Amino acid sequence: MFSIVPRKYVSRLPNSCKVLKRLSSSISSSESVTNRKTENLKRDILQYRHIYPEFLPDPKFEFRNIIREKLERNDMIARRTQIDIPEFYVGSIMAVSSSDPHTPGKFHRFVGICIQRGGCGLRAHFTLRNVIDHQPRPWLERWERKNLQGVQDLGLPEKFYKRAQELAKPWEKYDLMKEYMQVFILLLFVVVITRTIPEEEQTEIFSEIQSKLQKLEVTRKQLKKKRVFVKPIKLA
Repeated sequence: MFSIVPRKYVSRLPNSCKVLKRLSSSISSSESVTNRKTENLKRDILQYRHIYPEFLPDPKFEFRNIIREKLERNDMIARRTQIDIPEFYVGSIMAVSSSDPHTPGKFHRFVGICIQRGGCGLRAHFTLRNVIDHQPRPWLERWERKNLQGVQDLGLPEKFYKRAQELAKPWEKYDLMKEYMQVFILLLFVVVITRTIPEEEQTEIFSEIQSKLQKLEVTRKQLKKKRVFVKPIKLA
């Protein structure tokens, strides 16, 4: 059965089709923008667990407390509004200033390389190590005994390398049983000891503080642009 469209409505059909096309295109474009924003948000949240690991709670369940963790996160955000804490990782060279009433300037500044970062919440901590003359090196492993290839010279005295040659065991690289035992112990350690926060919980935590962290990043960039460079005066 066919229906006949009156002539006065025929001229209006193309315009209505154009309107429908525009609506569909606007809806699809808005959906694409929303999907893009969602993907960017997920990407930022995945990066936050590396940039701000201290916001993640303790992986041990017996030390968990949801109310305390939420209060600590709010406190950490409030502290970051007063103190500029830059992004850093293990291996970053950084300087830390602390008040010291016994120094002439009433504060102490320590420059070193970050060798450890741990803890969570308000108990987060990091360790800086520096090299001073006649003091221990900023590493604990005897790297001169590992026969590393393509590594910059460690700058150690010759006696360290002679001792490394005396203690060398070149036959161990052919000992398959030792290699198997090392792999087995490593896997056992990873399975039994290592605990992590589930990714779903990480996403929930960083989604809660994502907007606040973005505001802090924008504020830090604005303050960085406003800083005036003072040219040092050359002394005679």
